[in-house]
Amino acid sequence: MNSADKLLGVLGLFSEERPEWTAEQMMKETGFTRPTLYRYLKSLRETGLVTSVSGSAFSLGPRVTELDYLMRKADPLIAHGQSALEELTAQSQCSAFLVRWYGRKILCVSSLVSARAPVTSYPRGRPMPLARGAISRAILAWLSKREQEEIGGSNLAEFARMGAGETVDQIHATLRRVRKEGVAIAYGEVTPGVVGIAAPILDAGSAPAAALCMTVAETEVTPKQTTDLASRVRDLAQGISAKLIDTDNTKHSAQENRMETR
Repeated sequence: MNSADKLLGVLGLFSEERPEWTAEQMMKETGFTRPTLYRYLKSLRETGLVTSVSGSAFSLGPRVTELDYLMRKADPLIAHGQSALEELTAQSQCSAFLVRWYGRKILCVSSLVSARAPVTSYPRGRPMPLARGAISRAILAWLSKREQEEIGGSNLAEFARMGAGETVDQIHATLRRVRKEGVAIAYGEVTPGVVGIAAPILDAGSAPAAALCMTVAETEVTPKQTTDLASRVRDLAQGISAKLIDTDNTKHSAQENRMETR
């Protein structure tokens, strides 16, 4: 493990469940010696990535907030998807989300809420359940069969509890239906009494890069309205996919033109 990996390992300790760590806890978790750990902490503190809190504890620092601001400005998913969130929340009393799929995680990157008393809340940066809800199925349905087997096999109990299948083959069948319909609908899987509707946002290779989702109280929608909303979520997600692919193609063409003129 090189120094960069060790620095990233220290940053990787921080989580929603454990946002603060003491040096002693870090040494126990990483196996680093005290001089090694303090050398890395010194570098991380000087760059603002880590800061001291509560005397002897450490947390993520202000540079992370600055980087998040820069990410929001540069993220094409937000640039092309924010209008979809605005449309969904204008049409219904709901919560709407853009989520990214990365490293076996489903991460909220942007959200809007129009519900008078929202019952779901996933602020930017908060991971979402991997084996529950419409977002999960909208992402998993477009993964390769091998990836589905790996994720399904390691989360069988959760998939079974949600009624998505008790075996890997049954989970495959559930995901095939979602893929055929182009959208996933889940009832009360993440939050009781809430309908989740999600559709994938695909890259140029038809792999899931993200998803568009909305949640609404079951008492606010009829079955017909749910079906109509699902169609709209699917159409909006497809539109975002097309814009992202077009942006990528434009960037690649510009890069090729610059190389040809050199």
